[in-house]
Amino acid sequence: MELYNGRPENTEGRLPREIRTYDFLDSLGIEYGRTDHEPANNMEACNEIDAILGVLICKNLFLCNRQKTNYYLLMMPGDKKFKTKELSSQINSARLSFADAGAMLHYLDIEPGAVSIMGLMNDKDHAVRLLVDEDVLKGEYLGCHPCVCTSSLKMKTRDIIEKFLPATGHRYETVHLSGED
Repeated sequence: MELYNGRPENTEGRLPREIRTYDFLDSLGIEYGRTDHEPANNMEACNEIDAILGVLICKNLFLCNRQKTNYYLLMMPGDKKFKTKELSSQINSARLSFADAGAMLHYLDIEPGAVSIMGLMNDKDHAVRLLVDEDVLKGEYLGCHPCVCTSSLKMKTRDIIEKFLPATGHRYETVHLSGED
């Protein structure tokens, strides 16, 4: 794996959703580092990607309420534990669970394993609420996927908050997750 600046020179074989992500970031003037890799299916692989990017990749969870009427994208540090009860009380939504792959594709144009804040550019109806753990906001940089699980990006957190989110029409809500058992 290598760290590259910006989009790939050759886009052959890459999915349209990935290219749209680079197009969107470039149109906003957001600089980003990128590395290409095999899908990361264990923590060892994730740690290698983190080391190349020089940042802890965010854990992105796509959640819904029991009725499947409210959808949430939760960004939290990758090394923090998630407890639904702790989050549910903060957002007044009982019985949170992981949303299914169909909803993920419908709202974010993302498949399992590639969930990312970048998917909000595809949520034109603003059906997904973005929840960000306070510790993510403390970092100068954050890491995420460009809507595919075979590449990862490093961007300034400030650019995501001040440029990316306004361009998508989304706001974020800060949450506190203790990460404790």
